[in-house]
Amino acid sequence: MAAICQVTGAVPGFGHNVSHSNRRTKRRFDPNIQKKRYYVPSLRKNVTLNVSVKGIKVIDVRGIDAVVADLVSKGVKL
Repeated sequence: MAAICQVTGAVPGFGHNVSHSNRRTKRRFDPNIQKKRYYVPSLRKNVTLNVSVKGIKVIDVRGIDAVVADLVSKGVKL
């Protein structure tokens, strides 16, 4: 599963691990992606989304119908 949120568009960030001796090695900061199933009343079906925790909060505030409508207008296949 790719580390990309379908709602917010959050993608991994990149940086360095810094040791005590100040040596730097590459690392990746992945968003907290969860696979969630929602029932969408307007479509009358369940939809599975890969969303970050912030995306789940956005769905709680705006409602699943509004979020799915935005995704459909962007051309995301559900």
